[in-house]
Amino acid sequence: MGKVTGAIVFSLWAGAAWAEPVTIAALGDSLTQGYGLPVEQGFVPQLEAWLEDAGHDVDIINAGVSGDTTQGGLSRMAWTLTPEVDAMIVTLGGNDLLRGIAPEVSRANLEGIVQAASDAGVEVLVVGMQSPGNYGPDYKQAFDAMYPDIAQSFDTLYAESFFAGLGGPDTAPADVQNFMQPDGVHPNAEGVARIVEGLAPSVQALIARVE
Repeated sequence: MGKVTGAIVFSLWAGAAWAEPVTIAALGDSLTQGYGLPVEQGFVPQLEAWLEDAGHDVDIINAGVSGDTTQGGLSRMAWTLTPEVDAMIVTLGGNDLLRGIAPEVSRANLEGIVQAASDAGVEVLVVGMQSPGNYGPDYKQAFDAMYPDIAQSFDTLYAESFFAGLGGPDTAPADVQNFMQPDGVHPNAEGVARIVEGLAPSVQALIARVE
């Protein structure tokens, strides 16, 4: 092998060897945190394993906090966006719904989160959520629309629902009860696996924006 060819091969090998994984912060609530499950069966470990099996070199930080609202997520941005973070998945709003927080308040918090990520040069995947409608049609319209609106305004990626892998927001609860924990709110390990299958292609698109 000639010196020039050898140098090229070494350079390519060294670049591959020294390349760092794509670091993704998963910002969310108990769904992200993995409530009620052994650590390895939670959303973040299962998603990381899926992506690695698909050939991606990733490191996903579990930035999920049970009970967190969009305000809580916004308050954590300063220490979530550490220098190594390349991208972020935002899955927040469920606890805003449970508390009946006004959609305009939730929207402002989500905009603050995405703006902070944008300012830091971090790519974002906004994961949407749908109101069940018990607060009335105006609330539902405002709440449901804020996710795609924010994604469009900030040119981020958008996934319609965290639960798309279980059939999405229109699926009857009885149809997914085998994939849920007894509380009927949080997925069991098999449910998480299906959720990951549904969301992973959007995360792959997020990785592509970084690479």
